[in-house]
Amino acid sequence: MRKPLSRTKGLLFALAVVIASVPGAASAGTGYAVYESESAFDDVLQGLKLAIEERGMYINNVMHMGEMLERTGKDLGMDQKLYERAESVEFCSAVLSREMTGEDPARIVNCPFIISIYTLPDKAGTTYVVHREIPQDQIEGSAVMAKIAAMLKDVAQSAAAW
Repeated sequence: MRKPLSRTKGLLFALAVVIASVPGAASAGTGYAVYESESAFDDVLQGLKLAIEERGMYINNVMHMGEMLERTGKDLGMDQKLYERAESVEFCSAVLSREMTGEDPARIVNCPFIISIYTLPDKAGTTYVVHREIPQDQIEGSAVMAKIAAMLKDVAQSAAAW
């Protein structure tokens, strides 16, 4: 069920703070949050797609990042295998995108939202889910950016839980 848009800024900020404190994500000031899962890559990818669609958002594209980096690495003489598999899922929320860019047109840079999933050659049995973090100063100053930060974390955690 969709939450009403009439929530107060304070409640949204509190929600973002609570979600940010949930264990399972590592960020350490890197600008992105990484979640680990013991589930298979395909299961986590399916979980991500379902988590996006269940929230009424639209998947624009699935980018095959691992294949692209493998192919271009060979072309450039860089033979080190970076990923076993890696996909980035682009998705959109018309409501959040309109609210976000309505507050600040420069926030178009955040569209579409992207969450990536990858596995590493030397870490069998672990699938990673990663997304860019919304900077804290944007979360504190904007109810919509707090909603977006909370949504990204919620979707990523849902995928990692598969």
